[in-house]
Amino acid sequence: MAPVACVKSGLSPSRAPGLPANVTPLHIAVLDDEADITELLAGYFGSQGYRVTQLHRGRDLLAVMSADPPALVLLDLGLPGEDGFAIARQLREHHRCGLVIVTGRGDSIDKIVGLEVGADDYVTKPFDLRELAARVKAVLRRIAAAPETAREAVAPAPAARERFAFAGWTLDIAARTLHDPSGAEVPVTGGEFDLLGVLVRHPGRVLSRDFLLERTRGRDAAPFDRTIDVQIGRLRRKIEADPERPELIKSVRGAGYVLVPAVTPAP
Repeated sequence: MAPVACVKSGLSPSRAPGLPANVTPLHIAVLDDEADITELLAGYFGSQGYRVTQLHRGRDLLAVMSADPPALVLLDLGLPGEDGFAIARQLREHHRCGLVIVTGRGDSIDKIVGLEVGADDYVTKPFDLRELAARVKAVLRRIAAAPETAREAVAPAPAARERFAFAGWTLDIAARTLHDPSGAEVPVTGGEFDLLGVLVRHPGRVLSRDFLLERTRGRDAAPFDRTIDVQIGRLRRKIEADPERPELIKSVRGAGYVLVPAVTPAP
C-alpha cells in the first residue's frame, strides 16, 4: 500500500494535488481510537480533495466542532471509556453536520440504534474505501446548503423558494429547516429532512419503502431497508403528538407510508 498522509488534529492539512487555489476544501473530522484507521482515512480523503482532521477522543471532537466545524464526521463507536452513541446523539442535537458511523459493530441492533440517534449512514469495518467515499459524497449532497447551489446556478434570477405547510408545521426546502406550529425550529438530520421532503411532495399517496429509499438515497441506497423505518420512527417522535399512535405519517401494512394531512404552499 502506498503511504498515506497523516493529518494530525490541530494542524493545517495540505491541499490535495490538483485542487484549484480558489476552492476551499470541505472539512471532514475522523474520530477513531486507532491511529492507523484515522491515518488511512486522512490519506484517502485528503487525496480526494477534502481537508481532514484526525481525532482520537470524544472531547477533542467536541472542541473541533466549536472551533472549526466540519461538514461531516466519521465516527467510530468503539472508543475506550466513551459511549459512541452518546457522542453521536450530542452531535445531532447541537450541530448541523453530516454524520457517518464507521465501526466494527455489525449487529443489526447497533445499526438501528446508530440511525435512531441521528447518523446519516452506518458503515461496518472492514470497509471498502471507494464505497465509503461514495456514501460520504451522498450525505454531503443531501445536506449541501441551498445558497451555495444558487451561486453555482447559471441563471441570475433566484429560484422560487419551496416552503410546505402541513398540520401547522412548515418545511423550508431551501433553508433545510422544519418549524413546529409555534414557529420554533425542530432539529432534523439530513436523512430525516430528505424523507419528509419526499412525503410533503406526495401527500395522501402511499409510498413504498423502495420508493422512499430511492428518492432519498438513489444509487447510494443501503442494502437494508430498515433505514426508512428508523427515520420514520424518528420523524414521528419529533412531529407527532403521540408517536405510538401517529396521525400525520401513517403506516400502510405491506405497502409503505403516507403523509395524511393536506399540504399547502407556506408563505
